[in-house]
Amino acid sequence: MTLPRARRMDLVQPNAVGELLRMGADPAITSFAGGYPDATLFPLEQLHAVYDTAVREQGQSAMQYTVSDGSPKLRAQIAARMARHGVTCTADDVLMLQGSQQGLDLVAKLMIDPGDVVITESPTFVGVLIAFNPMQPRYAGVRLGPGGMDMDHLEEVLKKNPGAKLLYTIPDFQNPTGATMELAARKRLIALANKHNLVVVEDTAYREVRFAGEAPPMIKSLDTEGRVILLGSFSKILAPGLRLGWAIAAPELIQQLGLLKLAADTQCSTVNMAAASLFLERFDLDDHIGVLRQAYRRKKDLMLDTMRQHFPQEVRFTDPDGGLFTWATLPSSFNTEDFMRRRALSEAKVAYVPGASFFPDKLEHNHMRLNYSGQPDAKIVAGMTALGKLLKDELARKG
Repeated sequence: MTLPRARRMDLVQPNAVGELLRMGADPAITSFAGGYPDATLFPLEQLHAVYDTAVREQGQSAMQYTVSDGSPKLRAQIAARMARHGVTCTADDVLMLQGSQQGLDLVAKLMIDPGDVVITESPTFVGVLIAFNPMQPRYAGVRLGPGGMDMDHLEEVLKKNPGAKLLYTIPDFQNPTGATMELAARKRLIALANKHNLVVVEDTAYREVRFAGEAPPMIKSLDTEGRVILLGSFSKILAPGLRLGWAIAAPELIQQLGLLKLAADTQCSTVNMAAASLFLERFDLDDHIGVLRQAYRRKKDLMLDTMRQHFPQEVRFTDPDGGLFTWATLPSSFNTEDFMRRRALSEAKVAYVPGASFFPDKLEHNHMRLNYSGQPDAKIVAGMTALGKLLKDELARKG
């Protein structure tokens, strides 16, 4: 029996990547697939303290419903943090989310009609494709360079797609490549968005995990027409289990997103918001982020040094100034999904994310995304050594 359903569900289906990641969940497998922070670095003592305080001192209010756009105090604290990045906003411009992933879902519902053109980097975050696909868009990918989204190519894409109304970008330590958009490109992006009446979604999930160099301004800080929706998250800078993120946008957009949020889940967890607010009030989040930066830079260097030593010379990979990932590129004929299925999982006992899943339109099969933040040092060395040995063997066989 086939039960009725919406046609949009044709685009919400299990895929090979999900199957491979489930296989990678085997405890015998070392997984470099997920975008996991290092759980040993969660500030558990401080979190225990703020949850204890939230329950003991704010228990009745912390366990009660609250306003659907989120705790006013926490929204004000986030607005104050954003001011340090040049983003002028108040608590009224902030909407609390169940992680920034919910922001993508709400933006999709707000912005996309079937057949609308959505512009993304190519490759792009697989989560945005998962969130947008049910709305049945058409994607137009823009190639990436070392300085992020290629603005010349974006201009070509906009000329070919004059009805496009939404652009999604991760300008800082892009997922999956680790690229960072240069300041000149950010300014040009805003100019093109103004010219072509685009709404821009700026996903800043990795921005504060910077290892080196000065951070360019947020795109939102350059926005003079209220067309940028900024998404942020505590997942990578505090703990993903909080499931707390935020959107910042112009009043009209934030109000409409808030209505969709109310329909989706009423509100974020009151007690989690209370705990996050207490953490920001009583502890130094920037100090904790400094610990993360130091640890993840060391892990990245360890992974890349091991790859340089053991990977085939034909493999190129990025060396990002922050974030959680490196992006490896193999010869064009190499299929990383097929290789992972046939050999990497069973022989090297290593999982990664095959690159094809990150492409919005024209798939490329010769890439892999590797996460360096989630595994301990010994597993990074052992996993990259085993994977490199197997890649050398595979390329020799094909050679």
